[in-house]
Amino acid sequence: MIYSSKEGDLDLDKITRLYPAVVVDMHGEVAEMSLEWADLYGEKVKILRYVLIFDFTPLNEDVKDRTTLVFSTKEELIAEIQEVAKYLD
Repeated sequence: MIYSSKEGDLDLDKITRLYPAVVVDMHGEVAEMSLEWADLYGEKVKILRYVLIFDFTPLNEDVKDRTTLVFSTKEELIAEIQEVAKYLD
């Protein structure tokens, strides 16, 4: 199943992991955290952006094969997740 994203066509049949995250600045350190973590501690860090990670890396492989979609708001991220979910049913 092919999903057309703003980063190009993504073959959803080859995904090994699909997950949302938030990128934060924590005292000068930039890190990717879960949305749940951001809900608990987001007021203590600067949220830089929201991301949806399409990971195509085969299991037990060291070389990462990922596509990352970037969003300004959590609402944009959630809308994209809902759109992708339509293809995964």
